[in-house]
Amino acid sequence: MMTTIKDVAQEASVSVATVSRVINSNGYVNEDTRKKVEAAVEKLNYKPNSVARSLFKKESKTIGIIVPDIKNPYFPELVRGVEDYLIEKGFTTILCNSDEDPEKEQLYLDVMKQKYVDGVIIVSNTIEPSVINEYDMPVVALDRSIHKDVPTFIINNREGGRKATNHLLDIGCQRIAHIKGPELIENAEERYLGYMDVIKQQDWFHEDYVIWGNYDQKESARATMALLEKHPEIDGIFAGNDVMALGALKAADYLNIKVPQELAIIGFDGVDLTEMTAPELSTISQPIYQMSTHAAEALIDLIEGRPIKHQENIFPSTLIQRQSTNSVKENVTWLQKSL
Repeated sequence: MMTTIKDVAQEASVSVATVSRVINSNGYVNEDTRKKVEAAVEKLNYKPNSVARSLFKKESKTIGIIVPDIKNPYFPELVRGVEDYLIEKGFTTILCNSDEDPEKEQLYLDVMKQKYVDGVIIVSNTIEPSVINEYDMPVVALDRSIHKDVPTFIINNREGGRKATNHLLDIGCQRIAHIKGPELIENAEERYLGYMDVIKQQDWFHEDYVIWGNYDQKESARATMALLEKHPEIDGIFAGNDVMALGALKAADYLNIKVPQELAIIGFDGVDLTEMTAPELSTISQPIYQMSTHAAEALIDLIEGRPIKHQENIFPSTLIQRQSTNSVKENVTWLQKSL
């Protein structure tokens, strides 16, 4: 049978109100009485009702996390860093999948406000700053910015796009295509602009070399097959995220195009899954865990009334070269070792 606050009061020979003051650190209780209550709590293994406490204190020791697509392996890795940090600080998390739907995002925020959630980490390009202002709770933006007044934790996506495209040029690619993410997503546009910063200087660039993959593996595979059938001269692909790079790899396999011997492919994000493909995928890696834990730390600072050092926090990306972008010379060496 579950221990109640009345059981604790009876064990300590005090009133229920006194037990409540000790548990909630609210109001004066002399030291001897406090020790008696704490001893009774420990003896009876009493767990305070979290719902009742949140109603009383207007806080719940709970953080909300809103992400756009939990099927994308990038977002579980992002959430893991947040969760690991928060659990050490005594907070639990509620994970919400928004599908980039503003109505769902607002619904989740409504529920969080009703449940006295202490703060929210949001990964969104669709939520409006005016909506955020309606909710009296700390908010931090992760992976994508919302507003200049909302602390933001992102990487320099445009620079990452340039890194990926230059890498394909450096290994000898002469016709490079780009698989772009959804039109309204800020980081998808920035990665495309990074690609264009490099490619616009090439006289061979063709508008058809940019296709839409919408951060989806199947859409990317279909679009890549159509692209390669129309433009067989393409020998390099920069995909705007790792999921779309996997789709491109699938398309190449379907068309019997050898990667990397005939087509080099590089993704973006650096999720663990890129090490498990054959060939292993090159990628522009984000410091996912570091970025997410810093975002969680900032949110706790806001909740506890501490100032934030920087509103915009930009992290570096790292080029990770694997088998899918080995140069011609490296391909020969790799094949010899594998035989």
